[in-house]
Amino acid sequence: MYKLLLAIISLFTFTGTVKAQIDSATAPSSIKTLTLKQYADYQKGPALTDMALPATLNHYPMPTDALFYQKELKLTKEQVKKIKAISDYLQLKKTEIGQSVLRNEKKLDDMFRTQKLDEGSITFYANRYGLYEGEYRTSVLLACYNTYNALTPQQTTQFWKLKNHN
Repeated sequence: MYKLLLAIISLFTFTGTVKAQIDSATAPSSIKTLTLKQYADYQKGPALTDMALPATLNHYPMPTDALFYQKELKLTKEQVKKIKAISDYLQLKKTEIGQSVLRNEKKLDDMFRTQKLDEGSITFYANRYGLYEGEYRTSVLLACYNTYNALTPQQTTQFWKLKNHN
């Protein structure tokens, strides 16, 4: 009887967890054109991995990855300081751009909701998404470039050996 009760409780807990995950992926946020998950993701900023591919596929490391291996790479205090500053700036840009996208999405939603729009306004606000994506991609790629330049050639080689083994 005890095992049956435990199994039922576990099932309800699991179902509640799955339902919460589904709800956040489909439930609207305060900006009705975005789900709660999308809204939360934009608050943190866009994902880095795809934006960095031109750099990382050509052996320019992400700053957070280089910092992860700082002991193995024997980074100097100056290198750590420099790469940490690159990483911090990238995180700042990530959050800043995410917030800009949220403001832009809210503006588009408000314009359509209140019917106070015209072709020029739609074009202006819709085109801003491309500007945000370009600004973000530039930040990510520059972070990889600057991290690469902060490392010695030997450290870069060692980094990719470590990265490819994990």
